[in-house]
Amino acid sequence: MTLGESISTCFKKYFVMEGRASKSEFWWFQLIWSSCFILTFIFESETVSYFLLGIIIMIFIPLFTVGVRRLHDTGRSGVHYFWSLVPFIGSLIVLALMLGDGTKGKNQYGNNPLTKKIKKKKK
Repeated sequence: MTLGESISTCFKKYFVMEGRASKSEFWWFQLIWSSCFILTFIFESETVSYFLLGIIIMIFIPLFTVGVRRLHDTGRSGVHYFWSLVPFIGSLIVLALMLGDGTKGKNQYGNNPLTKKIKKKKK
């Protein structure tokens, strides 16, 4: 999945926590979030900071929902995302979970998102 596809998919699934998300879908969107977050600290201009803060607020919900879908892809409940609320160690736990490979084939949360892409390319 490309950066553009990831952004499009995450906004189409703004409030969707069902299903699964591939690594690329999650990490491309995470890159956008992290970049905006870092840029708010780099730029001291109030106008730029407020603009970037607006973007951060706008993408917070889809970042959360794509994270839940990413955990589903690894066969885990989205409840594991709340580990990130535990200072330092919680973020490391969530990072380790997000880096894991998705389960092969269908799991209790749905079909493998990578399988759909392979089928589309064959058609």
